[in-house]
Amino acid sequence: MVELTSRQRMLRALNHQEVDHVPCCFMSFTALRRRHHADRYKIAEAQQAMGLDAMLFIPVAPRRARPEHPDLRGLPMRFHPEVTTKEWREEIAGGPDVLHKEYSTPGGKLTTSVRLSEDWTHGDHIPFVDDYQIPRAAKPLITGPEDLEALQYFLMPPHEDDVARFAEEARHANDFAERHGVFLAGGWGVGMDMANWLCGMENLMLLTMQQPDFVADLLDMIHVWNKQRMEVVLSAPVDLYIRRAWYEGCDFVTPRFHREAILPRLKAEADLAHEHGTKFGVISTSGTAPLFDFYLEAGIDVLIGVDPVQDARMDIGMLKEKFAGEISLWGGVSGAVTVERGTEEEVRSAVHHAIEILGPTGFILSPVDNITVDAPRTWRNIDIFVDEWRKRWPG
Repeated sequence: MVELTSRQRMLRALNHQEVDHVPCCFMSFTALRRRHHADRYKIAEAQQAMGLDAMLFIPVAPRRARPEHPDLRGLPMRFHPEVTTKEWREEIAGGPDVLHKEYSTPGGKLTTSVRLSEDWTHGDHIPFVDDYQIPRAAKPLITGPEDLEALQYFLMPPHEDDVARFAEEARHANDFAERHGVFLAGGWGVGMDMANWLCGMENLMLLTMQQPDFVADLLDMIHVWNKQRMEVVLSAPVDLYIRRAWYEGCDFVTPRFHREAILPRLKAEADLAHEHGTKFGVISTSGTAPLFDFYLEAGIDVLIGVDPVQDARMDIGMLKEKFAGEISLWGGVSGAVTVERGTEEEVRSAVHHAIEILGPTGFILSPVDNITVDAPRTWRNIDIFVDEWRKRWPG
């Protein structure tokens, strides 16, 4: 068949159609992003120069521009104008200091505390939500139903200024995508990941069993807020809407809880994307095997983050057979273990195995879930990765 653009190749993979060769699009590439100072257009051009299928993601802002939600990409979060904060540091003799934060809202006060560690990246500030604070939290922000009235003053609809700014950003991104044949994605949606940030991971696991009605109410608040943000992103001509669901696998929740509390909202969000003519993808890299039927029922279009190393219980052959013609797969090779630390033989074997089992249709090759280490060994293995991928092209 004729050679396709990256955008055409990616869309055909998501539609389970024949492709000129399996697309290779890195789901995240922090090492390259640092080299180009997070300039998304230069990053896309650099990936195309490497022969990869590049992806643009909107809306985008560097982590430093998201001090209250560094791990939640997408539209800015704005609190109700009457929310005020107070932060202070408590010195602990013989132990790590503790940061405290208090929010005052029209619905009451919320408090959180974090035990500091050497790798704490936020100085004397505690973000509203962030991966770093989950394992370091001495007291999570949300602990029970009594906190939900105050929480509503944080989950505000997108501000009109942010909507206008996004519309302009989307126009520029779409113009670039059309000129360069680049795939355009938008997001992030969020559900259980937000609940984990707010409640703490271990606490939330217990709450799903001890107070499932409270967690369902919390997820409903997040769902309503998330759909408001989705509507804005879906107003742009994005090819794919992505929901981050790293904490929705069965490493963290039971299948029963997923079916009752997560699946209905996941399906509603997939339906919303489809109403806008947009594909819907979920990022989850572990604990997904018990959820395969749920993903099919929800109507998602692509499972992003298939990693046979990170999820050692994953049978990728069974996964391919289960989803054939229904859900595309994105990933196939461990980024942190195989690409950043593996031997040449291990990298070549992993790429070959992924394409052989998961390809040739309905599959996008990528290291999972990120390449972060900017070191000679990493770049050498990336070259090997790309070389082995190109060897699998027809002809």
